[in-house]
Amino acid sequence: MERKHLSSIANHVLRTTAQELGTSVEHLVEEFEAGWNPEVGDYSRKLMEFCSSKALISLCQNIEERLNNGSYSRFTYDMMLAWENPSDALLEKPQAENEDSKISVNLPPDLDDIPLFYSDLMPLLVNDGPSVGEDAFVWLGSLVPLVADIVNGRFTFETLTAPTGNRLFFPAYDKFLKEIDNCMKHLQKQATPKGVELADDEYILHVEGTATTQRVVRHIEGTSWPGRLTLTNHALFFEASGVLTYDDALKIDLSRDIEHGVKPAATGPWGAPLFDKAIIYESPEFQEGVLLEFPEMTSSTRRDHWLALTKEVLLMHKFLSKFKAESPIQAWEMHARTILSIIRLHAAREMLRICPPDPTKFLIFALYDELPKGDYVLEQLAESLNKVNIAQPCSAHSILRKMNFSEPTISEIEEKGVNEKRETIAGSENDDKTSLETAINQTRKEEREVVNAKEAIEGLKDEGISENALILMELLKPLKSGFVWFWKTLSWERPGTTLVVIAIVTVIVYKEWVGKAISAGLLVLVAKMIQARQEKLKDKQKEITVCTAFEPTASTRENIVSAQYMYMTICQITHQANVTILKLHSVLVSRAPKHANVMMVGITGLAILFAVTPLKYLIISVVFHWVIMRSKLGKYMKNNQNERRVKEWWDSIPPTPVRIVDQCL
Repeated sequence: MERKHLSSIANHVLRTTAQELGTSVEHLVEEFEAGWNPEVGDYSRKLMEFCSSKALISLCQNIEERLNNGSYSRFTYDMMLAWENPSDALLEKPQAENEDSKISVNLPPDLDDIPLFYSDLMPLLVNDGPSVGEDAFVWLGSLVPLVADIVNGRFTFETLTAPTGNRLFFPAYDKFLKEIDNCMKHLQKQATPKGVELADDEYILHVEGTATTQRVVRHIEGTSWPGRLTLTNHALFFEASGVLTYDDALKIDLSRDIEHGVKPAATGPWGAPLFDKAIIYESPEFQEGVLLEFPEMTSSTRRDHWLALTKEVLLMHKFLSKFKAESPIQAWEMHARTILSIIRLHAAREMLRICPPDPTKFLIFALYDELPKGDYVLEQLAESLNKVNIAQPCSAHSILRKMNFSEPTISEIEEKGVNEKRETIAGSENDDKTSLETAINQTRKEEREVVNAKEAIEGLKDEGISENALILMELLKPLKSGFVWFWKTLSWERPGTTLVVIAIVTVIVYKEWVGKAISAGLLVLVAKMIQARQEKLKDKQKEITVCTAFEPTASTRENIVSAQYMYMTICQITHQANVTILKLHSVLVSRAPKHANVMMVGITGLAILFAVTPLKYLIISVVFHWVIMRSKLGKYMKNNQNERRVKEWWDSIPPTPVRIVDQCL
């Protein structure tokens, strides 16, 4: 029986759900209305959400078979259409929008830049049928974290649908699901690294360096060792290639709670950083780090891919350690969601081979580690883990288990407990989802501001540096020893000296002997000048010689590398100084009104502070704060979140544009 207030696609989903559950449409509607609150409103959409949640539980029970025969993709796509257009009143407008989207597909003007997936196969991926938008896609991801995860679903959708007007058509959706299924089966066939026994909850997520994949090379000082690189959700394994087989694997444990990290690196002959196609893992366990190169002809997409995956696993373990996810249920569900995000990235790369997508858009932790206020999103994610139910058929854990991934051992008591929490996947998590979505939307808003500011910075022209910079660096070398002493004193490497300096500074400031201290310093300078006259330094050093040549003991190759590093460093410092000045100018002239308001409030507060507080107390406070924060106690008290907020605020300031002309007006 057709429901007149529902759209045709919503009626279709209602009938299909009833068939899937072996019940009647009337019984399904009665069950919904028994628990529906009329004050909530939006009857049609809430009915679709209720039916979809019950149907998905049935679909996820046998998800592998449903993916293979295509029924899962067709049914879930219809669910998104019905959720987006649940009633006749809402149907006409979206259909009109769909007609427009068919005409104005946002394709790049240069066909050479279009991914193969969206060019040669375009007729298969964009058809005359209806399409779904971002909200429907994210809604489905909030119920089943297979095609998307609620945490990064919007970024995934933007990346997948960028060439098709931000609308997802069924052929593309179906292809994406099939690639996810293929990637899962491919990973299950990968061999375990030699000499390694994987843990019960450890699974292979990526492999390269085999006969059928591209090379991976490990650099150790002046030697290079090709081999096979394997990533799991706990570690990296590198197996150097032998004559007939691989050597025992070197394990890089990413799950340890230590100070370790991975970052991009450059390699080249004789140590010259010519090829930016490598990553380096640094930790106390490896004194010189582990340098791995991913050779390819043009770009560094392979390196970026491996870097993002490795950071994702490393950051996941840091997340679990930071938020103390001690329950194996919470930890494993987060592992499962991370594994699925990596599988989605693999699937997207298979679809977009000509123009691979940004890896972080499909991941969770690597994405929010870079985004402004991403730590707020991760805090909300940690809170949502407290109510996780991995025994529910549509959880990430259950999906991996149904797809024939081995599952870690979970006690019957724990599994019984989560079974008793909820029987459906909709309704009880609305508050958690709302707070999480609010944090995500705020992050996306902040990201746009930062992106706009960085685009303006990238538009600035880098100017070269003359030899005057090299001369200046050479002239400042005599100050190096004094700077090293001063820094060691502030860093408490010489506690006795540090305490003496603190006492002297405190007494001078409190007694208001600053003028006398300056006088003493000037007298010391006069004494040094007299000493130089007595030693006749003017005759010994008739001129200052600044040598800009290479070191005589260094080889030509080392000189070239040293010069290149020096030039790159100077260019970066000069560019950063220009950006800083232009950002300050932008704030001063209120080109960035929001930041200018914050600056004016802060300056006003400082003015009041200087007006009512004696200067000596401010100086003493600054000295004590600086010294304490450099001590072990200060490092323990350090709040990285405040530093992150300041950095994000600074990054979002758009610099004043610069135009370089050949002739002055």
